[in-house]
Amino acid sequence: MEDPLVADFPFNIALGRAVEFYWRVKNGDPANSALLVVALAASGVESDAVLRDKVSLADVVLGNTNEATNAGYSRKVLLAADLALYEPDYDNDRVDIDIPDQTWTAVQATGGAWSKLLVCYRPAPSSTDAQIIPISAHDFGITPDGSDVVAQINSLGFYRAAPA
Repeated sequence: MEDPLVADFPFNIALGRAVEFYWRVKNGDPANSALLVVALAASGVESDAVLRDKVSLADVVLGNTNEATNAGYSRKVLLAADLALYEPDYDNDRVDIDIPDQTWTAVQATGGAWSKLLVCYRPAPSSTDAQIIPISAHDFGITPDGSDVVAQINSLGFYRAAPA
């Protein structure tokens, strides 16, 4: 069982698979697979209960929920070299996985506030949003003002897999 102690919530589609997706990116299987960090706009964002049942990034932004559109924002693409090797924590019977802190430079206010950051798995550079799998969502309520936006998903890591 996956323990979402680190994630605000895991997407149901990724339960039992988050560490696998991380491992696949880290090991280039397939080549150029990636993790994406995607910001959601605060206006109209659906509830966590609704979002957790979405099965693709396209599905996440299909309803009232939208991706951020502020100038200075773009999806962050994390490739193998960006990810650290992880070791199971044998003493606590779990695996914590993490991504580096992310910085967006000079994010403009036009486009509005942000509510969440998603970590998603992209199987290939040519993947459409319908093929990108959301792994976890993290509350990230900010209102850009032209300065840099720095995000540390969680100091413990973005995801924890542990037995029930």
